[in-house]
Amino acid sequence: MTASRSLFDKVWDAHVVTRKADGRTLLFIDRHLLHDGSFTPFSRVRDKGLPVLHPELSLATPDHYVPTRGRSLDMVGEPSAQRVLQDYTRNMHDYGVPALSMGDGREGIVHVVGPEQGFTLPGTTLVCGDSHTSTHGALGALAFGIGASEVAHVLVTQALWQVRPKTMRIRVTGRLIPGVSAKDLALHTIAQIGTAGAVGHVVEYAGSAIEALSVEQRCTLCNMTIEAGAKAGMVAPDETTYAYLKGRPLAPVGELWDQALAYWRSLPSDPGAVFDKELTIAGEQVQPMVTWGTSPEQATPITALVPDPAAATNEQGRAGISAALAYMGLQAGQAMNGLAMDQVFIGSCTNSRIEDLREAAVVVRAIQGRVRIPAMVSPGSGAVKRAAEAEGLDRVFLDAGFEWREPGCSMCVGMNGDLVAAGKRCASTSNRNFAGRQGRDARTHLVSPATAAATAMLGHLADARSYLKA
Repeated sequence: MTASRSLFDKVWDAHVVTRKADGRTLLFIDRHLLHDGSFTPFSRVRDKGLPVLHPELSLATPDHYVPTRGRSLDMVGEPSAQRVLQDYTRNMHDYGVPALSMGDGREGIVHVVGPEQGFTLPGTTLVCGDSHTSTHGALGALAFGIGASEVAHVLVTQALWQVRPKTMRIRVTGRLIPGVSAKDLALHTIAQIGTAGAVGHVVEYAGSAIEALSVEQRCTLCNMTIEAGAKAGMVAPDETTYAYLKGRPLAPVGELWDQALAYWRSLPSDPGAVFDKELTIAGEQVQPMVTWGTSPEQATPITALVPDPAAATNEQGRAGISAALAYMGLQAGQAMNGLAMDQVFIGSCTNSRIEDLREAAVVVRAIQGRVRIPAMVSPGSGAVKRAAEAEGLDRVFLDAGFEWREPGCSMCVGMNGDLVAAGKRCASTSNRNFAGRQGRDARTHLVSPATAAATAMLGHLADARSYLKA
């Protein structure tokens, strides 16, 4: 009898080229995503006079340095950023890497473009020089972020040395309640296990609540897995996955589709597969979440109060909470619901897909009126932007006073002037709320698209469920 294997085991084992006595494994890499921030690896390859071994297995898109106010280099704030975008074009051309260009209508955030183009496929190994590459595990890929030297290694060898991680299964039972999204589930999970709770592990999400999620919601969940310290997040491919992929520009077609589908159906974890860690979460218990501190684990239901440092079980915990509250300008016992905000950002590789924009638009329509504070929406890609405009979502946002921007990483990483001013609060659908992430001394509160939309319309953190019951 063959031992039961997990989804991770199957994908990892299928990509082993060789192993070393020190425990390292050389993995073949099926898919390599690149972006405009990948200039350092190309400089290394160029300096050594080496070719890119399999350019056809890569896909590039500009996202970090592109302006969201327009699609001209003149709108890029810094000369150094302009040079980065020029180098991007030159590098991809010189090495024959399939690349989207700024303004061609397909470009966007790399972790949105990969799945929507059908470049991300179940059972593949996929890497990118960006920590949120874990996003692509939503389609059953083993996907993880790598550093600049590793990007260069993959360009030249199409392989990568890795140490086999441990495995963790997070089973979410039941279903998420209306008004609660995958972003809320992600923050709930991280608040429960901490930002180091999955260090050294690949997390597989399972259970009825996960099976009920769309691929785009699964992308949000896997995207945030890195914030729990994990190597990667994965969801087993199923009929939802196959329906999403069929007909995508780079997905298999014809006989190749049939062959791929047969392989994909073999990937889900076997009954009896053993994981190094297990966690069960009741889906019905997850509430709309918001961060109060400077780490994704410092999150609470929006209906709860800011925690008291005195409640921490040790001095380190008390000091950590106190420092976070001091930076965020909050007091223990303060209500999160109703906390005044200064601006709202809807975008990033976490929450900028068409379903995210629909979720936000529903709330805007329900509340009616106009935004009380500056708010902007940056779609995740040109395809998302066109789809939203075809549905009239852009008019929903514009008529309510939101800014409707071009795709890009934007305020998530504080590029091209898309910043939060010092001491100001931003309700953001992005993935990180570290001190200074969105601007020096900026105060970021991570929320779902629904919560962000309600916050923009009311000028303070608000539970969107209150406006969706009618």
